[in-house]
Amino acid sequence: MAEIKVPELAESISEGTIAQWLKQPGDVVEKGEYIVELETDKVNVEVISEEGGVIQELKAAEGDTVEVGQVIAIVGEAGSAAASAPAEEAPKEALQQEEVKQEAVQEGPAVEETKQRPIASPAARKLAREKGIDLNEVPTVDPMGRVRKQDVGSYSANEPKQTAPQQQAIKPSQASAPKQDDGKPVVREKMSRRRQTIAKRLVEVQQTAAMLTTFNEIDMTAVMELRKRKKDKFFEDHDVRLGFMSFFTKAVVAALKKYPYVNAEIDGNEFVLKQFYDIGVAVSTDEGLVVPVVRDCDRKNFAEIEGDILGLALKARDNKLALSDLQGGTFTITNGGVFGSLLSTPILNGTQVGILGMHTIQTRPVAIDKDRMENRPMMYVALSYDHRIIDGKEAVGFLKMVKDLIENPEDLLLEG
Repeated sequence: MAEIKVPELAESISEGTIAQWLKQPGDVVEKGEYIVELETDKVNVEVISEEGGVIQELKAAEGDTVEVGQVIAIVGEAGSAAASAPAEEAPKEALQQEEVKQEAVQEGPAVEETKQRPIASPAARKLAREKGIDLNEVPTVDPMGRVRKQDVGSYSANEPKQTAPQQQAIKPSQASAPKQDDGKPVVREKMSRRRQTIAKRLVEVQQTAAMLTTFNEIDMTAVMELRKRKKDKFFEDHDVRLGFMSFFTKAVVAALKKYPYVNAEIDGNEFVLKQFYDIGVAVSTDEGLVVPVVRDCDRKNFAEIEGDILGLALKARDNKLALSDLQGGTFTITNGGVFGSLLSTPILNGTQVGILGMHTIQTRPVAIDKDRMENRPMMYVALSYDHRIIDGKEAVGFLKMVKDLIENPEDLLLEG
């Protein structure tokens, strides 16, 4: 008999929520097979069984909060589950089994067939649970038969619309939704653990840091022309597209080297100045914002940075980020421009003291000199910083350097 315990997750994570049991009591489990999906503050983790056998007992239900080291299931040897049943219940179970066999004889061999649990990604299973979809009914084009989140989404979109009474029957939480004082209906939804954590961390940052934001604008003409000239050859050589993020990442690294306190954090009464450049890149997912980290950006070229960003974004989309992908960043870049944001004040990420906000590129008239105006592709940028460690002069200088490097991208080679 073996106990299944919540494994060590990460230094900063001590608990999680049972998102879904992949096995039920009586199910046979192989050694190394996944039996439960845990939702943590940052990522979903699938826990394996260290022993083969039969699931005898689940000690926590879906939705329960469990701590690292807590026993959540018991796995016994094959056949031990039946042997452990009370003696007086044995005849009843035997009778039930005999009835099943008789039915199988009458109805044919199909009755004895059990529906195998489909192979699906954690994100697909979560979306299916939320939409009340049976994964066995979801078609997939994956050659291995794995159901992906996109498959569930497409299946849901193609389902015939039900009538209002049927929808109420499927979603009783909405039918019995509490009403406001004025009698109007509302719907309550439980916040996911990740959304709760995001909310908690953002409030903590606002309360513990002396956060201030400074702004500037960048003429994107030069970098857009360079990208237009080089993007096809770049893709041909490196099999990854040349985007703006690699330019901004290299510009940020150069600025961090000149203004090292922007690459620091406060630890008690000390400043910790980090001499490495692990840049977090904010990625939006269905579960909320996550910030995977591109390591050692000072040592990587444009293609390596673009490749890392693409890989992390795909992992985030498929809910496959590891905890190690999210830890240890020294500075963060967030791009609200992909959603059309013209201007914003980004909030600091964890213990970091600086975050750069990129925004949408908008054609605006710009004064070239006192006699000439031209329409130029312009981007507003924002640097939010912790005023406890960074003075306004440093913050403005940092952002001005990023601006100058993007407007003169060939200078990035000299800074590299």
